[in-house]
Amino acid sequence: MNKTLASLGIILIFIANAVLARDLKPGFEKQEYLSMLAHFSRHSDSIANNRNFPLAEGEKLIYRSREVGLDNKWFLWVNTDSVITISIRGTVATKASWAENSYTAMTAATGTIRLGSDFLFDYRLAEHPRAAVHTGWLIGMAFLARDILPHLDSLLALGYRNVIIAGHSQGGALSYLLTSHFHYLQKSNRLPSNLIIKTYCSAAPKPGNLFYAYDYEHITAGGWAFNVVNSADWVPELPSTTQTASDLNETNPIPMVNGMIHKQNRVKGIFAKKFFKRLTGPSNEQVANNEKILGKRVSEQIAKLLPGFVPPPMAGTMNYVRTGATIVLYADAEYFRLFPEKSDKTWLHHTTTSYWYLANRLND
Repeated sequence: MNKTLASLGIILIFIANAVLARDLKPGFEKQEYLSMLAHFSRHSDSIANNRNFPLAEGEKLIYRSREVGLDNKWFLWVNTDSVITISIRGTVATKASWAENSYTAMTAATGTIRLGSDFLFDYRLAEHPRAAVHTGWLIGMAFLARDILPHLDSLLALGYRNVIIAGHSQGGALSYLLTSHFHYLQKSNRLPSNLIIKTYCSAAPKPGNLFYAYDYEHITAGGWAFNVVNSADWVPELPSTTQTASDLNETNPIPMVNGMIHKQNRVKGIFAKKFFKRLTGPSNEQVANNEKILGKRVSEQIAKLLPGFVPPPMAGTMNYVRTGATIVLYADAEYFRLFPEKSDKTWLHHTTTSYWYLANRLND
């Protein structure tokens, strides 16, 4: 009886808080981002973290997930303004976590992927038919989403409607994809249309190709998502980009060039084709090599980690681009006095400590 009354009391407190909630506002807010960094710093097993930062007043951790999929993990926070925060952990020092990062061959941003004998994941992350995303992080996001949605549903039933999605490093990459997933779940009425979502991708690598970036920036326009980057950090520069002629929009001058080549006489045509192949061949070959090594071979390792996994078709593109409204934490001379370049300190500029220092120097 006492336990029942205690549980009822907790529920009533949640409902009261939800009724008194203040809606999230668009725009980058320094203190809001610092709160996210404080969360990230408590992901103690992430390779990018090395100290804890003070939490904002009134925040409470109410759920810590088990590891799912390829060793992904998330944390559920609420605050006294009844804002839910879904905080996603970054890379950890395990084979599965690094296999997820290494699976850089892209796949379509809309489709179905078999992740186990009992897990078929239907997803839509963009409307553009040529949008493509990092396959490893798609897998990670799928497992996270399956665990997150029941917890989110429970809070929404209590009246909550403000959600921040945030992550550092790999967690930032996963935050991009989860934001897209939730947006299209709203459009399909799986999530309520009045749900307010704001996203902070911190120290995140590039999540997909240009057509995915266009879609993401369109659905989060107006100050609802930010990509926060330390200018000295190498992680946001990856995965490496290879652009080919086939990555251009459909209306482009390449068909005209091909037409001009075909109109040449036989001898000139042969030389023109050879010259054109020299210009375009290396990038096409690079994409093919990447899909062989960072697609097919890595997928074989993923299959060992996820029994029943079926690799999705590769998208034939490696045109990774920086995505979202970017907040640059500029590393100047004063920064480098405190964080000097050292070849044996690979993660120096990627740590939450370096981001905390630079973020605190931003104007309020």
